[in-house]
Amino acid sequence: MNKSTIRPVRSSTPEINVTPLIDVLLVLLIIFMVIQPHNEAKLPVMAPSEAPPGIPSSPEILVLSVSIELQLELNSKAIDTGELIPLLTELMEQRPVETRTLFIKAPAQIGYGPVVNLIDLAKGAGVVTVGLIKNEG
Repeated sequence: MNKSTIRPVRSSTPEINVTPLIDVLLVLLIIFMVIQPHNEAKLPVMAPSEAPPGIPSSPEILVLSVSIELQLELNSKAIDTGELIPLLTELMEQRPVETRTLFIKAPAQIGYGPVVNLIDLAKGAGVVTVGLIKNEG
């Protein structure tokens, strides 16, 4: 009663153990996250401090208001686009460099292009700092 036992021949297929590879990948990910410089602020922002109530605004502040119809007002005085550059140039020449500031007040419904054009005109007229104000009304 000799039974011959036939064992099936297994072909050994190589299997890659991925656990160490994942560990190395996670360690490298953590290292790159730690050494990555944090350069979030691309533009310097100078946020103004809030003025105490009851102090009237200085007459030196220039506010260029834009309506939805693209009508311009400089400190509540209606002006034409052609008059804007000579008027701003004259006003900026009278001021020291650190006070050459213009605020542009525009409603949110206006597109980006007209406001950028006004910023460009103001910079060409000698304005150093441009502030943007969102007109709620």
